Amino acid sequence: MKYDLYNDNLLDKVKTASYEELDELCSDIRAFLVDSISETGGHLASNLGVVELTVALHRVYDSPKDKIIYDVGHQSYVHKILTGRAAGFGNLRQYKGLSGFPKRRESEHDVYETGHSSTSLSAALGLAVARDIRKESNDVIAVIGDGSMTGGIAYEALNNIGASKTRIRIILNDNGMSISDNVGSLSRHLSSLRTSDKYLNAKHQINSALGTVPIVGSRLKAGISATKDRIKHSIISDDAALFEALGITYLGPVDGHNLEALTEAIEASNHINGPTILHVITTKGKGYEPAEENPSKFHGIGVFDIESGETKQSSGNESYSAVFGKKLVDIAADNRNVAAITAAMGDATGLGPFSELYPDRFFDVGIAEQHAVTFAAGLASNGMVPVVAIYSSFLQRAFDFIIEDVCLQNLHVVFAIDRAGLVGADGETHHGVFDLSYLNLIPGITVFAPAGALQLKQMLEYAVNEMSGPVAIRYPRGSAQIKEPSLLGDFDGTNTTIKTGKDVTILAVGAMLDTGSEVCERLASLGYDAGLVHVSVIKPLSPELGKLDTDLVVIIEDNTVCGGFGSSFASENHARSYDIMIKGVPDEYIEHGTVAELRRQCGLDTDSIVKGVVEHFERKA
Repeated sequence: MKYDLYNDNLLDKVKTASYEELDELCSDIRAFLVDSISETGGHLASNLGVVELTVALHRVYDSPKDKIIYDVGHQSYVHKILTGRAAGFGNLRQYKGLSGFPKRRESEHDVYETGHSSTSLSAALGLAVARDIRKESNDVIAVIGDGSMTGGIAYEALNNIGASKTRIRIILNDNGMSISDNVGSLSRHLSSLRTSDKYLNAKHQINSALGTVPIVGSRLKAGISATKDRIKHSIISDDAALFEALGITYLGPVDGHNLEALTEAIEASNHINGPTILHVITTKGKGYEPAEENPSKFHGIGVFDIESGETKQSSGNESYSAVFGKKLVDIAADNRNVAAITAAMGDATGLGPFSELYPDRFFDVGIAEQHAVTFAAGLASNGMVPVVAIYSSFLQRAFDFIIEDVCLQNLHVVFAIDRAGLVGADGETHHGVFDLSYLNLIPGITVFAPAGALQLKQMLEYAVNEMSGPVAIRYPRGSAQIKEPSLLGDFDGTNTTIKTGKDVTILAVGAMLDTGSEVCERLASLGYDAGLVHVSVIKPLSPELGKLDTDLVVIIEDNTVCGGFGSSFASENHARSYDIMIKGVPDEYIEHGTVAELRRQCGLDTDSIVKGVVEHFERKA
């Protein structure tokens, strides 16, 4: 059977086609994913790994009546194709185009939005309990990866799910282990036995009968149960024993690329009137050799050549992440107290070289940002200088722990906050536009924001070796090259006045220096006496910064206007003689697109800022 991914009703076809025909569909989907993502970029390896699993889920369940939640959500591309969105892949993750994550506004089949890890189980329990209260009959299915299971919230949810005894289907997508034919066959046989009507009925009848036997009945029942548990624990893994101890029936492992076995296992789980977890073994990058060989590279990849697997677009400039990683290696060579911590983002945050050179001082704690912060606090309290490298949008998950465990104790922890500001194609859940706001609230923390590679290096050295309390350094995704690095002197813990201006002074925060410089030049060409200050120290707020002899102060920052640097500055200096204009990310969620497109949307581009300044003076005139 030949499939038209653009026009066929694939949800109907997956329910009626033979397994041989569905294998063809899976091949077509893989070819489509490779072709499409090679042109747009996106999350490839994870989606190639869940093709059969997604097809099997839609074969058994009826979306959107049955609610399927994809943890993190970057592996939902196959789900999008099956639910009629293949035509949108030409604009995947592009401005006003198809999102790379589930989006409720995009389709009724996207029942819950997930962009951060480990949340699917809690959400699934909420959906299931609401279903029970409303006396509805649909299924709720959470697809969670082994990586997401390192997040603490997943275990909080499992504890509640087991106690609730409600009908939830958990699919554990495990692409971190291999499976032998024997193990797969044995577990499949055991699962079919444990979920058969005869087994379940017999189990119920025995328990009921023993319960009626006077005096010894309860002891016999307990003895049988204990024997059963010992046998069960001897034939299933320790992980499975944990699930069973929590009250969740474990099934598997099953080959995640065998459609028939997957379908049987999913249907078997539906025989159990309570929570189940089906352990599915998949291969990241399945079907595309470069992605199978290097799944990390193809986790999130830009435009690439299909034949070679090599990316096509590269600025050739070193990224902030790479600059940070190399400099930390140099610092650690001279300071043996320096340790590096990350949350499942070692290579992405530039810590690959550090992990190779100093493995005893490198700690990847998994997707566990809260633990990363408190672990760092423990290290710092015993004389180490931990540097915690986490994306801005992920660090916000550990907000309370930054306050209670680090700042309240005034511990010397350095936070390297990567991907600050607008990050582009990943959209709302990944923009780092809140860090200045949530860090500004915390007493005792120092917050830096560099412009360019040289200042980041100097700032990191200063934070590690010259300071003693909590420090955060936030920097954007992408190239660390700036147009005029000569504008900045050596970093000494203060801001830099580049030029004074009687009419208007631009305060450019961190990586917004290039934009601030362009705005200053444009205003000067229009006849305004324009000044420029680079704000590299966000907190504490410098009193000297407010003593400007100017008519208008314009603050440019890639953070939300609510609670950011501009908000702090305006609060402190509202009684000054000058007017204050804040140009930042508006108080709304910003979708995906290129950084340039999103800055235009937010009014953070040079043209928009210059226009706003000119209009301000025209109104005053």
